[in-house]
Amino acid sequence: MAFEGLSDKLGRVFKGLRGKGKLNEKDVRDAMREVKLALIEADVNFKVTRDFIVKLTERAIGSEVMNSLTPAQQVIDIVNDEMIQLMGGKGARIDFPAKPPCIIMLCGLQGAGKTTHAAKLAKHLKTMNRRPLLVACDIYRPAAIEQLKIVGEKAGAKVFELGQINPVKIATESIKFAKDNGYDVVILDTAGRLHIDEELMNELKGIKAKVEPNEILLTIDAMTGQDAVNVAQSFNEALGISGVILTKLDGDSRGGAALSVLAVTGRPVKFAGVGEKLDDLEQFHPERMASRILGMGDMLSLIDKAKTAVDEKEQEKIARRLQENKFDMNDLYSQFEQIEKMGNISNVLKMLPGMGNKIKDEDIDERKMPRMKAIISSMTKKERAKPAIIDAKRKRRIAAGSGNSVESVNELLRQYEMMRKMMSGMMGKGGKKKRFPKLPGMGGMGGFPQF
Repeated sequence: MAFEGLSDKLGRVFKGLRGKGKLNEKDVRDAMREVKLALIEADVNFKVTRDFIVKLTERAIGSEVMNSLTPAQQVIDIVNDEMIQLMGGKGARIDFPAKPPCIIMLCGLQGAGKTTHAAKLAKHLKTMNRRPLLVACDIYRPAAIEQLKIVGEKAGAKVFELGQINPVKIATESIKFAKDNGYDVVILDTAGRLHIDEELMNELKGIKAKVEPNEILLTIDAMTGQDAVNVAQSFNEALGISGVILTKLDGDSRGGAALSVLAVTGRPVKFAGVGEKLDDLEQFHPERMASRILGMGDMLSLIDKAKTAVDEKEQEKIARRLQENKFDMNDLYSQFEQIEKMGNISNVLKMLPGMGNKIKDEDIDERKMPRMKAIISSMTKKERAKPAIIDAKRKRRIAAGSGNSVESVNELLRQYEMMRKMMSGMMGKGGKKKRFPKLPGMGGMGGFPQF
């Protein structure tokens, strides 16, 4: 996960500060030196890092910190505040015009995930009750049009294409089509190159001049590190981009581009790609990202994920079954599906406060949930409804049918029983819920399985 190394290093710096109690100026300057090294190792632009550390140091050696009863926490709060400002302060949104359609022109180099993220953006906009139209303006890359059709279909978005004619013509015709057919957002998937060249920029300038897009969003790969910022700077100088979609922020990138783009280009990161699925696109929130980097979790993003993934009717149904003490393996299977919709388990757990620096990707077995679902699927209807009847003979049959061991079946049954008791304990007399912390994606009933 991006920023994992930075989070670990900052965590150690803050731990050292907490251990000192009162701080003097030398303590703060030593800590800022460590923060500076951590940022540079995370591929944050050197000038951005230098300016950031100057601001931090000025604030951290002020009387507000030195005279505080909790100086280490004050330093952490200052780092958090300055990091939020570095990334833009508030989340930048798409600038929708009063009169549709809103024209969004996507640009970027080949390999940055532009076509896939065009479909991701379309799917995201559909959740906002928008009607997006994807437009195939890349007439050069082999199978680019076909790829857009495939991902567009998966996203449930119409794709407009006119074959391999002039991209400017395709763009202008798509606007007419959108107006005539009630599409309120037009997403232009333009051609990319392996590197920035005059031919590419001239074509993009031609499209911009003809259709006058409301947004020009640059798609850049976070895993290219410092080069991502250089690419953003070049595109901004040529086209005047309005924002950035940062892709592969879930990978092992060092994440410096997210902290550098705004300071270098003056243009914010608006969206972040955080996985391979079409649902894995998040609006970029500086305050939430800063919280993740500093290991404070990100409950707001977790709740957003839950809102889009959780089937409220299904959760109400399970809650009723709990009230009647009828929670069975079918309900457990449904809960696993709800969790899966929220995306990568490791990323979800890292959003919980205090868990960011403690959970490592290698500690999470992403294959475990599919295995547990396979075990449940191998059960008969009667066994799913009444797990108590599953004896040693049935366990052997279930294990063989699901391609798992009897030990795995036993583990699932233990977790089912533990979750059933815990969930039942959350219900007071008369079927009323007791006051209990709500865990998104589990219908207020908690109970993540062990991974």
